[in-house]
Amino acid sequence: MGDSYAEPVIPAPDAPARLMVVRTRLLPSFRGDLLDLLPTPDGVCAWVRDGDGLVGWGEAARVQTFGASRYRDAAQWWQQLCARAQVQDEVGAPGSGLVAFASMAFSDSPGSSALVVPQVVVGRRHGRTWITEIDAGAGAPGVDAVSAAGPVVPVTAPRGLHQPAGTDSVVRWRGAVAEAVRRIRGGELQKVVLARDLHLQAAAPLDSRYVLARLARSYPQCWTFAVDGLVGATPELLVRLQGEEVSSRVLAGTTWPRPDSTSAELAAELLASPKNTSEHRYAVTSLLESLRSVCTEVQADDVQVLQLPNVAHLSTTVRARLARSGAGVLELAEALHPTAAVGGTPTSAATALIAELEDMDRGRYAAPVGWVDAAGNGELGLALRSAEIAGPRARLFAGGGIVAESDPDDEVNETDAKLSAVRDALQAEQ
Repeated sequence: MGDSYAEPVIPAPDAPARLMVVRTRLLPSFRGDLLDLLPTPDGVCAWVRDGDGLVGWGEAARVQTFGASRYRDAAQWWQQLCARAQVQDEVGAPGSGLVAFASMAFSDSPGSSALVVPQVVVGRRHGRTWITEIDAGAGAPGVDAVSAAGPVVPVTAPRGLHQPAGTDSVVRWRGAVAEAVRRIRGGELQKVVLARDLHLQAAAPLDSRYVLARLARSYPQCWTFAVDGLVGATPELLVRLQGEEVSSRVLAGTTWPRPDSTSAELAAELLASPKNTSEHRYAVTSLLESLRSVCTEVQADDVQVLQLPNVAHLSTTVRARLARSGAGVLELAEALHPTAAVGGTPTSAATALIAELEDMDRGRYAAPVGWVDAAGNGELGLALRSAEIAGPRARLFAGGGIVAESDPDDEVNETDAKLSAVRDALQAEQ
């Protein structure tokens, strides 16, 4: 997000010329955990919530896109790929047939976005489990080869995890929060979301499957995800598209457990807090305005409280109907991102302040992550409670919404509570 970045000039990506042969069939006998099927720590893809979802491995195709056209380039590549695929789909459900896992960059520059098409995808929805294989018989492993009894390469727990010296950014970030509050009180904007990172290193390469399994067990209400090295468990759904039906779950306004606090007390505290309710209102309003540009029948449910093990959030579910047939979930994500839940209000002022004060590249943190199928259906969450994993290194992220009433020390405590989700998942079980 520095001023010296020059956006590369990259032509729109072309789809692979090779014809892809895709087959989806039911797996009526498989009742196990989807995450247990992942055979190696390499190339892990996942989008799982409360036992349902999709996991994938191997790589049949991928594309990276950059800059302001990243959504359009990714959508164009995906449409070209789907047009050339020969698909036999015996299931006909959202997420069957040809599927890509997506992870987009937060901002126009810097950073790259990725669409990954696994060789094998196993999905489950409403009690039905299926497998999709690409070029089956040409070296692509299947569930018959990767037994449901366990992965081919044993899952390994982290060893020697520690925070490298000189990577603690808390003092600088607290100062950034104080400056953001000063700007907000001065009338420059109403809200900005500031993020910080935490660097951890292990004695050996980290196994994403270990982190995924622990997150899925601890946070079943969240969408546990992995795409191109980004791993996490997000409670926030940016957009789900099924046919013409659109839905979203907006989160903003947070508190966290304290000694002797009860769930009921935390919920009452959130609902009565002017700071948290105003932060939530900005997020919902920004989503509704963006949805109305691409949807009809836009409606917001009443505010609820989502209780998670480490935090509690104000939550609103929004539903709508797609206004233009043929639009896909990637196009919707481009229209909606960034909402005030991860950017701020007004958007342009908030994103400019993020670039000025955060002093880091968010990469794909707080940006759309999930999956898309050949019909354009899909689910894209916001990549919260997440980490970039590369070899023995993990870079964890957390952020908080800053408004006029924000206190820098409270914001540090809030981000510590949010970081605990992935940090705890990285700890070896005793």
